[in-house]
Amino acid sequence: MMLDDDYIKVFSGNFIFAQMVLDRLERVGINAIVKDESESGRLAGFASSIIGFQEIYVSKEELKQAIPIVETIKSELQA
Repeated sequence: MMLDDDYIKVFSGNFIFAQMVLDRLERVGINAIVKDESESGRLAGFASSIIGFQEIYVSKEELKQAIPIVETIKSELQA
């Protein structure tokens, strides 16, 4: 799936944290897109130095709603 200008990256991190972000976004009805660099590389036959690294994108229309959710999770992870 190609990401275009309608989607903005709101989070990048390991699989577990990315899934936490994804779950919270889905709870409020935000349909985020997950890009998994390590899986894409593996499928293409390349090794990845970062295993389980994922990026989460949301549409521009949902960005204002998504940012506070992502920021809350980031602050919880740092606590």
